[in-house]
Amino acid sequence: MSKSKITIKTCPLCGSSKLKRDLTCIDHYASSEIFYLYRCVACGFLFTQNFPPESCIESYYETSDYISHSDTKKGVVNRAYHIVRSYMLRRKARLVMRETHLSTGSLLDIGTGTGYFADTMRREGWRVEAIEKSAQARAFAKEHFDLDIHPDEALHHYSPESFDVVTLWHVMEHLEPLDRVWETLDTLLKPTGVLVVAVPNCSSYDAKVYGAYWAAYDVPRHLWHFTPDTMQRWGSKHGFALKARYAMPFDAFYISILSEKYIGRSFPFLRGMITGLVALIGTIGKRERSSSMIYVFRKK
Repeated sequence: MSKSKITIKTCPLCGSSKLKRDLTCIDHYASSEIFYLYRCVACGFLFTQNFPPESCIESYYETSDYISHSDTKKGVVNRAYHIVRSYMLRRKARLVMRETHLSTGSLLDIGTGTGYFADTMRREGWRVEAIEKSAQARAFAKEHFDLDIHPDEALHHYSPESFDVVTLWHVMEHLEPLDRVWETLDTLLKPTGVLVVAVPNCSSYDAKVYGAYWAAYDVPRHLWHFTPDTMQRWGSKHGFALKARYAMPFDAFYISILSEKYIGRSFPFLRGMITGLVALIGTIGKRERSSSMIYVFRKK
């Protein structure tokens, strides 16, 4: 694994140099390495410290178990993931059309993975462009959906104001140049465009239950760890106004089962399902407790 690391000395969100070590996490997927999460004392933003640079991080994704790239159905957890994903794809499509007030339009899906959402929107009649870093995932999308997915460098080749909506489904937490990404999103969207971002919520019920073993910390692939407050502040920093928030309560089941496996407890599927159910009930009337959140932004 990579010996080169990026050390953050000032908070990426507010610029404060008052940082403290908050959690010690293990890469359970690929390397078994230890990584530290640091928190900004001034604004509370949480991030992975000493993570591999973008040029070196690919090896941390090279495992058949990384479902967004491999589409694996191995094991009960991953089979359950596929079942829930079918429901969520329909829900995401309805959300996009409701928030944009459009039945069809131009959409860019960044970090499209194996292409399921891009294919769903194309079937709905949208003009879809999609970007994915993983060559393996792009090949899967081509084979199964006949989608021509572009590598990540294509993001900077689109004309300004090209899209009615840009979506990032569990992608923002992976992107190293966070400020530059937000600036690019502002450029690519039409003046009336909508930005849809889904990320894990490190202030969720299940995050508090599992602490450093919470699977959605997913170090070092997840660099940034958002809460509803810090996500809203990131948008505001770059000229976006938060217009809506949606809970993704079903994520708690998948994440809790994985977290139980990481801890090494017996009956991880049953224990994780129970935690996920408690988390689901806890989001009723309290969306900010959801394991993951969807944020809808518009330009100010």
